[in-house]
Amino acid sequence: MLRVRRLPSLLGLRATIMSDLEKYSRQILFSEIGKSGQERLLASRVAMVGCGAIGAACANLLARAGVGYLRIIDRDFVEPSNLQRQSLFDESDALQALPKATAAERKLRSINSDVRIESIIADLTARNASELLSGVDMVLDGTDNFETRFLINDYSVQTGLPWIYAAAIASYGLTMTILPGRTACLACLLADPRQGIGLQDTCDTIGVLGPIANLIASFEAAEALKILIGYLQPRAGRLTSFDVWSGHHQAIEIARDPHCAVCVGRGFHYLHGQNQPQVTMCGRDSVQIHERTRSLNLFQLAERLRPIVQGIRRNEFLLRFQIAPYEMTVFADGRAILKGTRDPAVARSLYSRYIGA
Repeated sequence: MLRVRRLPSLLGLRATIMSDLEKYSRQILFSEIGKSGQERLLASRVAMVGCGAIGAACANLLARAGVGYLRIIDRDFVEPSNLQRQSLFDESDALQALPKATAAERKLRSINSDVRIESIIADLTARNASELLSGVDMVLDGTDNFETRFLINDYSVQTGLPWIYAAAIASYGLTMTILPGRTACLACLLADPRQGIGLQDTCDTIGVLGPIANLIASFEAAEALKILIGYLQPRAGRLTSFDVWSGHHQAIEIARDPHCAVCVGRGFHYLHGQNQPQVTMCGRDSVQIHERTRSLNLFQLAERLRPIVQGIRRNEFLLRFQIAPYEMTVFADGRAILKGTRDPAVARSLYSRYIGA
């Protein structure tokens, strides 16, 4: 059934249905979707993990397509360097240092008010994965690290929930649709995250073009639409790659590994928290500290730090300050990003000194 608002009369109800049909009329005219497919999209629920370049573009496409519910999970905030490729954000978002999840929710609501958007400012971890990824029909990858992707893969295989892996760097990107029990999982492709393509490189070190992020997001969104309407697409289980600079494109069939530790051996090490780092690299000359056992009052913390640090900026989501030559951003859930070093020991030392052990 088409999702409609409560109206006092049958006439009003019919008007709402016709309005929904008109909004998605060009998509309904596409015979592979049609009216029944659109009805399924309006009743579907999707979790997007990460709302950077790929995540923002994919969420935009799905909201416009009428996916009924989008849960946006992201731990980061908008910076000026994001605007070259992250299509949901603008200069005012960066100026306010808004969390990406919050900024995305505001933009998506203005794009399609019929879609329910839930923004969650959080780092997806083994501790909260079951809560944040439950109650949806599929999970989409908008992340920037393989630890989180392997965590999603563990949850997907354990629960049978479909998900789509997607990544882009420089002019190159790739994606693979994973249907647990039917296709290879991410661990079949990469038994060890250190095998990840370009794992040592990031957008902060070798750059990324907006067109490749949007191309991968478009492919991911199209694959998601197929799954949500029940189309049994033949591309599931294929690793598809593109290079927008060279124009090269290929698709490789990935067979299930009969010895896969995850989808065969049912070993969910990431989901059980055995492989979750407490400190990770976070872009160029940055370290992220994953504190998961504390909740911070950012107003009180700002007042305590004001006499001893410089350049304090705060909003309801985060607190940023400078301890030359470093800059620290602290979130209400206890996480922090220290810019100016790649040394975890320095990050831990400054966190302990200014935030607490």
